[in-house]
Amino acid sequence: MQTIVIFNWTMVKPIKKIGLFLILIIGLPIIFFAFREIVSLNENEKIIGNIYKNQLESILFSVNQYSEDIVRSWTTKIQAAVDENNGIDLKIINRLKRFFDDNSSVEYISLSDSALIKNNLLDRSSLKGNDEAVAAILKQNQQIIARLYRYKSNNFIKIEPLQKGLNDETQLLVFILSDGRLCGLAINKEKFVRQNLASKIQSAASNEFTFVVFDSAKNKSVYSIDYSSDQKIQRSNNLWLIPNYSLGIALKGTSIESLARSRTYTNLILILGLSVLMLIVAWFGYRNIKHEVELAQIKSDFVSNVSHELRTPLALINMFAETLSMGRVKTEEKRNEYYQIIQQETERLSKIVNKILTFSKIEAGKWQFNFSKADLNILAGKIYDSYKFHLQQKGFEFVFEQHNGILELNIDSEAVSESVINLIDNAVKYSNDKKRVVLRTGLTDGKAFIEIEDSGVGISGEEQKKIFDKFYRAGNVDVHNTKGTGLGLTLVKHMVDAHKGEIKLKSEIGNGSKFRLIFPIDQKK
Repeated sequence: MQTIVIFNWTMVKPIKKIGLFLILIIGLPIIFFAFREIVSLNENEKIIGNIYKNQLESILFSVNQYSEDIVRSWTTKIQAAVDENNGIDLKIINRLKRFFDDNSSVEYISLSDSALIKNNLLDRSSLKGNDEAVAAILKQNQQIIARLYRYKSNNFIKIEPLQKGLNDETQLLVFILSDGRLCGLAINKEKFVRQNLASKIQSAASNEFTFVVFDSAKNKSVYSIDYSSDQKIQRSNNLWLIPNYSLGIALKGTSIESLARSRTYTNLILILGLSVLMLIVAWFGYRNIKHEVELAQIKSDFVSNVSHELRTPLALINMFAETLSMGRVKTEEKRNEYYQIIQQETERLSKIVNKILTFSKIEAGKWQFNFSKADLNILAGKIYDSYKFHLQQKGFEFVFEQHNGILELNIDSEAVSESVINLIDNAVKYSNDKKRVVLRTGLTDGKAFIEIEDSGVGISGEEQKKIFDKFYRAGNVDVHNTKGTGLGLTLVKHMVDAHKGEIKLKSEIGNGSKFRLIFPIDQKK
């Protein structure tokens, strides 16, 4: 049975402080960053949304700018034709034939004076003369035309789309020529998108975006790249030169909102993974620190206990030896009593030193076991005979229950005897009023055992898990004055393990303890 003292709570406090400190330095940052990620989810959505919004608007602006550059190049060619032929319409027609051939999306060109009285319509073949339909459209948009002349007066040639063309398929664009005439450029809207803007849109799409150009008035798609009808358009803007055509753009396979959430969830998963890793590291660190703190405290207690264990017999030996050497003892009976005390304390001192030396050798791997055939009944009987008188003198009932038969094993008899004696000493040490110790041998599951049972203070279930650890001393207020080194049961465990055996303990507080050392029958070295 293990040596027992009051548990030292000074060891628990620093361990609790260390544990609390680790929880604070690891747990608080984890909670803070996780909370911050969750709270900032909407903020992240806005930030990512703004980033993509700016990027998408930049792409839309680029496409619109490209379309204007194309039309502006056309206006330059028309202006060159007018300048080259001094404004003579018949010559301009011949000059523009190649222009019509190169740009199939252009349906016709109209030339009008500033008063919108004379209107000539130029198609791909001839000069059609005054066109009343074109004149009507221009008169309906006099405010826009007046604005263009103001721009012209400031040396700026601007291209403006009119809200209405000759039909639904065309878009009429107007600008001012250098000679002051109003030029109208009618384009086929769908052809213009497919022939002139498609390449630019495709280059902008790359592998990240989908595009669609749709007719707002008819609510139908005119041109698209990787677009499906169930896809959500992230941003859309009207084409500058074709107001009722819109260019829509979206992310492939996702949306800005889902992208923001995905990134937030990814960050949370990374934080969680890092947190788990940090907690695992902290747990191992805490366990190691706890183990080291406990070991340091146990070693400190061990030194204190051993010092006391050594000091007590040495003080008694010194006191009685000094009394005898000074001749103060007058009777022979008293001298024999003092000699007996000196002998007993010397044996006690020798046991303590031998126990420490044995443990030191086992720890260093220098202990040599000498296995030989031995009968467990005979070994137990010798121990019983040696301790019977000693225990009876202390008021104990010492019982030997021997197995009927031979229990021959291949064991180190000295080591097994030392283990049993340790258990008997503990049984004696931790018995109260009910002083009874039973030494028992027998068979269980084809294995031999030797058992020591007492009726002492007992060991709690929690303490039973630790009592075989080196230097460990259980806490029990009923026996706190009992001293020991904390090595006895550790040595017993080492001895039994060396024999490939096992120890079984059955104990309850106040109802004693039963230690059973079990050895295989066919145990070999």
